Amino acid sequence: MKRIAVLLALLGAFTRCAFAHEMRPAYLQLRQISLETYEALWKVPAQGDNLRLSLYVELPVDCVTVTPPRAKFVAGSFTEQWTVKRNGGLSGESIYIAGLAATMTDVLVRIARLDGSRQVARLTPAAPSFVVEESPSLLQVALTYLKLGVEHILTGIDHLLFVLALLLVARGGWKMVKTVTAFTASHSVTLTAATLGYVHAPPPPIEAVIALSIVFVAAEIVHGGQGREGITARAPWLVAFTFGLLHGLGFAGGLTEAGLPEGHVPLALLFFSLGVETGHFLFIGTVLAVCAAVQRTTRRFAIPQPAWLERVPAYAIGSVASFWVIQRLAAF
Repeated sequence: MKRIAVLLALLGAFTRCAFAHEMRPAYLQLRQISLETYEALWKVPAQGDNLRLSLYVELPVDCVTVTPPRAKFVAGSFTEQWTVKRNGGLSGESIYIAGLAATMTDVLVRIARLDGSRQVARLTPAAPSFVVEESPSLLQVALTYLKLGVEHILTGIDHLLFVLALLLVARGGWKMVKTVTAFTASHSVTLTAATLGYVHAPPPPIEAVIALSIVFVAAEIVHGGQGREGITARAPWLVAFTFGLLHGLGFAGGLTEAGLPEGHVPLALLFFSLGVETGHFLFIGTVLAVCAAVQRTTRRFAIPQPAWLERVPAYAIGSVASFWVIQRLAAF
């Protein structure tokens, strides 16, 4: 009861984001094929069948285009490939992404050198350029993918809504610890398997079933309030583990689009997973901390709460998730 105000506020934020849930970074790859020549691959999230985000790669002005760009729309992305040459190569030069400052997306950059070494960078609207380094840094790879994992989960509204529903069921204590641990273990398995190519699943059905999993847990909360306790209330860890397998496939979709750096795949995968878990615990910790603060406030000022208010979060969660189910099914 005393957590209802906080949960309603969180649900309001989720509802405002229901029409704008997307965290697909753009991707730039530069593969060195000679001392001064590079093959460029530029992938930008598409918006429909023939529209794309207005993001453009700006290389040093003295770069020469060797082969003209070849562009096409594939699997929800606009892809462009071309070859460039610059006297002395690109080391020490700056590359800028025009239009990035006006968006909310990121750009993951990977440079593959002739010697097999790699450089990975993450560009943001606040920092839309980077300098090509002489040698790669393992620390840079780790930090890039750690941040990417944190941002992926914190902007994944459907995943967070599922976690919020589980918190409503578990209600703290040892049960909540087991539930969160089971969710972490299961989605880590499918995230790794899908990213490494051992599991293949088309994204649209996975996204629809993820939304359906939220509807299921919301319905279980409602049934529990009516005295019909279901499997989610008796064993929330089992439900978290089962649906976590599907959510892991959803996480893998974002990582697959961004790409993994050759030569640093285990490192990038590990730190992306750690970033996802860091984002989970940041979210859970924030919810619990705010709930505790509200609980103290309502107790201190004796703020009354009607009985029906306790039922609102589950219905709100189910309504938002049901909208997502219909929206994603219609997109098939």
